[in-house]
Amino acid sequence: MPRQPILPAAVDATGFRLLNEWQRDFPLEPRPFARIAQAVGAGEEDVIAAYRDMSAQGLVSRVGAVFAPRRLGASALAALAAPPERLEEIAARVTREPAINHNYQREHPFNLWFVVTAASRVQLDKVVAGIERDTGCAVIVLPLEEEFHIDLGFDLKAGGQGRRACRASVAGEPIALANGDGGCSLAEPDRRLIAALQGGLALELRPFARLAASVGLDEAAVIARIDAWLADGLIRRFGVVVRHHELGLEANAMCVWDVPDAQVSELGRQLAREAAVTLCYRRRRVLPDWPYNLFCMIHGSAREEVLAARAELAARLGLDRHPHAVLFSCRRFKQTGARYLGARDLAHV
Repeated sequence: MPRQPILPAAVDATGFRLLNEWQRDFPLEPRPFARIAQAVGAGEEDVIAAYRDMSAQGLVSRVGAVFAPRRLGASALAALAAPPERLEEIAARVTREPAINHNYQREHPFNLWFVVTAASRVQLDKVVAGIERDTGCAVIVLPLEEEFHIDLGFDLKAGGQGRRACRASVAGEPIALANGDGGCSLAEPDRRLIAALQGGLALELRPFARLAASVGLDEAAVIARIDAWLADGLIRRFGVVVRHHELGLEANAMCVWDVPDAQVSELGRQLAREAAVTLCYRRRRVLPDWPYNLFCMIHGSAREEVLAARAELAARLGLDRHPHAVLFSCRRFKQTGARYLGARDLAHV
């Protein structure tokens, strides 16, 4: 089991609580940091200053919404095989694309892996075509087909053993309905609010008031919409989004298997219940180049810990009877929040 992350020395007990306890269940009220301050026994301004410091250090990516995949716009994991001598050049081109929110080098012939998000499938395809045109590299696109555990929260106690149980599905009908090209039909106020939410909350006394003013709504209406989207599942969680690498979880591996279609859902649900697993999902195969359909992520403070955790759960679940691969991350070129609405979309909201 991966150990507890090694936090920077500057993070004291209160800072640990600020990082760990409000990754979910962030107070949806006019002065949320006052509520957090009361809980940790600190001053409201001190809590805000602490979050600003942790953001400056890179420990916190943002405070805000993590949107559910397939509920808002289009997204897909993608990869390409960059010639080693051109890897940095090609990675820089991918990173410059606003639609890319994660971009990693991994140990595999497909050595550059990135996540593409866009307002629609048509726009996503255009982004991929542009990368292929500019780099001369073919891109494999692996859309999500079934989610077993996608949360992106990290319980920092005991290496994540206290992680909440996964949600294999989302109840309720979507608020944002897919249109013909894979995008979403959104009312104009909702589009404006989602666009503004992508960058996270301002770290100030009344962040929801600032957010509301930026989109022409009142504070109470903004809080109510966010609360409704959480209940509906459009927002997976709302809170502090941490950066795992800066928190000491420096090793991460994408573990994949080629599981018969009749078995993948049950195995995925079993795998998602494992405390060591931080993400788990089924993705589309791209034959003959990519035969794998079951994915999970395991994070840890060292490579050996990740391998040990993977070996233990694979043996117990009988996973390695199926063809498999382990792709460790080598370098992180980009890690930001997903942006389904880009500059072109914002121009008319």
